[in-house]
Amino acid sequence: MRTSSFRRAGLLALAVGATVGLSACAGGAGSAAPAATAPADAATRVALSYPGGILVLDGDTLETLGDMPSEEFTRLNPAGDGRHVMVTTSAGFQVLDAGASDTEPELTDLVFEAAKPGHVVTHGGTTVLYADGTSDSTIFDTDALLASTDSLPEVETIPGVEAHHGVSIVLEDGTFLTTVGNADGRNGVVAKDASGAVIAQTADCPGVHGEGTAKDEVVVFGCENGALVYDDGAFTKLTAPDQPYGRMGNAYVSEDSALIVGDYKDDRDAEGYLLHRLALIDTAAKTQRVIDMPAGAEYTFRDVARGPEELAYVLASDGSIHVLDPETGAFTDAFPVIDAWQGPVEWQDAHPAIKVSGDIAYVTEPAKNAVHAVDLTTGETVKSVTLDVTPNEIALTN
Repeated sequence: MRTSSFRRAGLLALAVGATVGLSACAGGAGSAAPAATAPADAATRVALSYPGGILVLDGDTLETLGDMPSEEFTRLNPAGDGRHVMVTTSAGFQVLDAGASDTEPELTDLVFEAAKPGHVVTHGGTTVLYADGTSDSTIFDTDALLASTDSLPEVETIPGVEAHHGVSIVLEDGTFLTTVGNADGRNGVVAKDASGAVIAQTADCPGVHGEGTAKDEVVVFGCENGALVYDDGAFTKLTAPDQPYGRMGNAYVSEDSALIVGDYKDDRDAEGYLLHRLALIDTAAKTQRVIDMPAGAEYTFRDVARGPEELAYVLASDGSIHVLDPETGAFTDAFPVIDAWQGPVEWQDAHPAIKVSGDIAYVTEPAKNAVHAVDLTTGETVKSVTLDVTPNEIALTN
């Protein structure tokens, strides 16, 4: 039953009236928001999916703490509370408890039911789960999972209208933003306040995908011909330098910086998933530009992260982490980490990925069944481990 089940201060109870449609997409959420208040003894745990299961590693030692059976292909997203991970399965969003100093990891029986579970967005103390099969948005207090050990926390479900591959976010004042479209595809975003009244809306974002929240709660969505910026009640369209097709699909952000890094594709018909350019967006100046990767270095949507000093770190096909200053658009360093690699045949196929916690980047190397921890302040690989399985998706608790 798709109805709101509770009322929470700062959240809205409304039915989204926009029309949306189903569209497949070969990308995951790239937004990286700070975790909510984590348990006092919380330490970084590394969750890794592999065919038929999920591993949880200790973030310091890379020791395997848990190995749990699951479906053949699952996606992993942090729940935002410093301990839990959302596992997308055929039933919905299953809760993985990555454990703490006194408890072992557990893939719990708790499942937020969803038809075709998609994006998970954490921001401002709320977690939003988006169901592509219904366009419903399920919202709960991020920290509530820490107390709900035997049952799911209370949620509010904002019903959608027509199914599509979309995303939603709730801002700290209760503003609800969600993607919209029609039977022909996704094409825009609507913003509503806590009473359900429309604040702003736009249909000028073909193929809208992904979101990222920058400094001062400025939100960016990717479009096939640029990007869309929501700031203080208004949308601004940023036009890509390549027309009619210059796609940004995922945003890599720091909520302390106005600068966003996005993946960028300039050829609709290009084969494969390797990309050779990046989008740089200044959410304060409302500008977008595109830069080239260094020669011989390409990446996929799994290979960009934000880290120390608000810099961006791109794990490229040449095996190095390339350090990018989003303010200047210059690559300032490169850290060799893994062997050179080729792009995946399908986006779901295991290929190298990077996630960052503090100063440490965790890098997967599926060709060697390996995971590496890299100190981004020095470029040194401080720890490596070889697994008995091939890692695919990766998510961190902190």
